[in-house]
Amino acid sequence: MNNIVKAAARISSMRSILNPVRQLVVAGPNASTNLCTRTLWHMCSSSSANNQMLKTNNHSLTCSCCNHQKVHTKAEKDLVDFLTEEISTEKKTQKQQGHIPKELDGFKIEAEGSELELSKESGKERIKIYFNINHTVDADGGSHQEEHQEISEMRSQPTFEVELIRGDEILGLTCSFLTPDHQNPDDEYQDVFSIDEVTMYKGEWKDETYAVSGEILDGNLYDLLMNLLEEKGVSNEFALKLSDFATKYEHDQYVGLLERMQKFVNSK
Repeated sequence: MNNIVKAAARISSMRSILNPVRQLVVAGPNASTNLCTRTLWHMCSSSSANNQMLKTNNHSLTCSCCNHQKVHTKAEKDLVDFLTEEISTEKKTQKQQGHIPKELDGFKIEAEGSELELSKESGKERIKIYFNINHTVDADGGSHQEEHQEISEMRSQPTFEVELIRGDEILGLTCSFLTPDHQNPDDEYQDVFSIDEVTMYKGEWKDETYAVSGEILDGNLYDLLMNLLEEKGVSNEFALKLSDFATKYEHDQYVGLLERMQKFVNSK
């Protein structure tokens, strides 16, 4: 008899354990949802400690997790705000600089990103000028300017390659702009640029092609080469126009970079 009572008690105990599970199974999937919802509500509405446990990210700004295509963090918002003001200011400067020409003193201009090529033909001779506007703006902006000039124009002064082409033979001269520190104040005629390197080759330039530094050229030869460049249209006046063009073009590229950056940060 005692064994029967013990068995009945054991079965009753098992029923008390299994009953909630059976109710959950019979009720179907909605029951589990309700239980989970209630549990989360209870955790959210209880102590501050529970609130801290549920916080996964404290969004201070509108974000894409709520289907809003906007900035996500404070740093991104600050960056977008700055870019908006910077673009507005730079576009005013861009408007003042005027349009970018397609030709410069008879040289046709072709541009691809930061790379530019100027070319023209004269009889059987072709003249090409190559340069890249990356890192060509003087970061010191006019440190050589007079002290009372608080603001000086930032100018692009790229190193440029001049090629005089006749048939498959090329006379190449690498030129760069001179800074006031490298100009001789005693010289009556001040050059704007100098010849850094001279080379001759056929077809395409190769690593093994010989080149001589302009610094060690015979003085007379150097002057004659400068005269040759001037005859071909690459004079001091042309170099200043080249710098003007490069400054405008570099500024356009800078504004474009800011606009793409703003779009990138905003595209959450």
